[in-house]
Amino acid sequence: MQDALTRLLAVCCLGFASLATPTAASAQDLRRVALKSGESIELDTVYYVINCRSVMTGVPEIEVLEGPPEVTLTIKAGPVVPRRFGCAKEVPGGTIVATANNVKESKIAKLFYRVKYKTKEGDRQTANGYYVGLFP
Repeated sequence: MQDALTRLLAVCCLGFASLATPTAASAQDLRRVALKSGESIELDTVYYVINCRSVMTGVPEIEVLEGPPEVTLTIKAGPVVPRRFGCAKEVPGGTIVATANNVKESKIAKLFYRVKYKTKEGDRQTANGYYVGLFP
């Protein structure tokens, strides 16, 4: 009887632990930005480094996978500091800029994009997403 209660308690604890374990990012985890018609905002930096040294062989390309037609994404080429990896010196890269144009009515839309890199180790890519609030 004691063993059965111990096993039941262990199974319940494991069940609760699995509920508390973080899972893959969902759409609710998307960052949020707001743009008025004619405005631009810098979303993120782009670079590809190994040991704080760039391995890119060209300027990255950006591709919108899903998003409102009023929003365009571009990469403004220039040196950036890859702080995410604890680097202190600038490396070649750029900044992703989102621009809203011809917004006729307020809306919220999902924006998913992919950045393609040409590196010394071959082609690489990353993806990211946002909720974008658009306002006239």
